[in-house]
Amino acid sequence: MIKLSKLMILTVIAALILSACNTNSAGQQEEKKEVNLLFNFATSSLDPNVDTSYVSLRAGITETLIHLNDETLEIEPWLAESWTSEDGQTWTIKLREDVTFQNGNPMDGAAVKASLERAMEDSAAIKNALRIESIEADGYTLTVKTTMPFPEFPSELVHPNTSIIDVTQTDFVNKPIGTGPFAVSSFTPGTAVDLTRYDEYWNGAAKLEAAKFSFNEDANARSLALESGGADIVFRPEVESLEQLEAIEGVTVESTSTFRVHQMTMNLEREVLQDLNVRKAIDALIDRESIVDTILKGHAEVANGPFPSTFTFAPDYPEKETGLESARKYLEAAGYEVVDGVMEKDGEPLALTMLTYSARADLPLIAQVFQSDAGQLGIEVTLQQIEIPEEYMAANRDWDLTTYSNLTAPRGDAGYYLNATYHPDGALNFSGADDDKVTALIDELNMTVGQQERSDIAEEIARYVDEQVYNSFILHPNTLVAYNSDKVENWVTSRSEYYMLTNELDVK
Repeated sequence: MIKLSKLMILTVIAALILSACNTNSAGQQEEKKEVNLLFNFATSSLDPNVDTSYVSLRAGITETLIHLNDETLEIEPWLAESWTSEDGQTWTIKLREDVTFQNGNPMDGAAVKASLERAMEDSAAIKNALRIESIEADGYTLTVKTTMPFPEFPSELVHPNTSIIDVTQTDFVNKPIGTGPFAVSSFTPGTAVDLTRYDEYWNGAAKLEAAKFSFNEDANARSLALESGGADIVFRPEVESLEQLEAIEGVTVESTSTFRVHQMTMNLEREVLQDLNVRKAIDALIDRESIVDTILKGHAEVANGPFPSTFTFAPDYPEKETGLESARKYLEAAGYEVVDGVMEKDGEPLALTMLTYSARADLPLIAQVFQSDAGQLGIEVTLQQIEIPEEYMAANRDWDLTTYSNLTAPRGDAGYYLNATYHPDGALNFSGADDDKVTALIDELNMTVGQQERSDIAEEIARYVDEQVYNSFILHPNTLVAYNSDKVENWVTSRSEYYMLTNELDVK
């Protein structure tokens, strides 16, 4: 008993000592400066070169060579100090010389070369986007040659999947070593990544000592987490909860226009969707105004095409016929008729499989509305929930339609979306579009320098794919963020949705 008592006393003393270490001179407990951000997409990997949730960049673990200015929509230096090219094909990139990885290793030319080559090796999408033929490193200078003249090459280096990491540290899934203000402390796939401040960060140590980047794909649960204090910042809270959140003292809700579009991706490899009139019928069935008003509660803009109307390369589209009767007319032109309440052709009913996913809570609701409207014409639409849309659509062709959300101009330029979505080699070409006219126009766009000239070509492409209805565009949603403004300082809701946990983020 005496030995046990001594042990208990020592334990208490140790606890008091630890407590004293966290107590200020006034005897008050000091709280660690940290925040918990709750994101709407879960990830099982932090690998910055392949993770489509871009968690490593958003969480401040990694950075790219070039940064997008959210206000001017122009690219600017980040890990790269400058970039030049005389012919649009051979590029000289000067790197910052004061950057180290979170393990203390220098971020020199050799390290960046290795990182970019690793990204291209592991991601076909990045290889196709960058079009790099060769990279040479000399000290803190890179010489990059692309496979063809590519004036917009620097803007591709904004993409989160081009994040620079130390490839000598190979646990990319659980602990990538980047150059950002926060290093990975621990990672629980599908749940959260715990972060700690990297004191030697080149742009000034973060104001926060630590942070947590958590995941929950349930929009209602995210809203409740903010209400209960379980989260300090919530990305895309439930739309229905916004008024309730705004009524809470100390909670700020921000609704910011962005470069995103909610679209209906069409699988052009399916025979039924190879008929333009069927695609036009599907497009006519989408009640965009009603969806914006009822599902998004006005926090969106009706989409006429992939690009928001504020962009110079967003064309004026001809007015479309919409509604049930217009859809019926297109289907009749395609040879369909209603028999005993079923839309059919040559005795075969028109039945469609539509994919959707819950990480964006409005998409399943949009899918349900479409299913209901299609049912009024005798079209059977089967809804199928998936988890990671990019992975499923790329690996499977057993679907007809997908409610999908995509950033269309995250670098303030049309080239990214048009290359990714409509070029045969595009990383996001899930529809399987392979149109010689579109491909030739995109190749021409890639070699064009002037902004007005680029806008003219982009408009022509956008109008053409709209005529062909290769995809249907529903709305441009606002980015919704709610946070505890009594605690959080210097939060910025970025239009690109790329930059979240920064070295400037702080708590009061």
